[in-house]
Amino acid sequence: MVKSNLVEKLSERADITLMKAEEIVDIFFNSISDALARGERVEIRGFGAFAVRSYRAYEGRNPKTGEKIQVPPKKLPFWKTGMQLRHRVDAYIGDDLV
Repeated sequence: MVKSNLVEKLSERADITLMKAEEIVDIFFNSISDALARGERVEIRGFGAFAVRSYRAYEGRNPKTGEKIQVPPKKLPFWKTGMQLRHRVDAYIGDDLV
């Protein structure tokens, strides 16, 4: 599923226009992105949690030249799947849920 599919489903289920549905989806994802940018954790019960992990600087190598390079510290988003979602995906067989 891509964003446009999500927008269409929301529009149909909530009986709203595609533009309104897209606005809602954008607000949802922008809110998650903004919270992560502030270093906050975002948890959606039964679905999963997003968090930010910090990595320290280290010395690496350029794979092409073998030259040593300094890799700066960085922060990356991390996803942890919720138990309910994990079980639901595990139980999925073809078009049917067990």
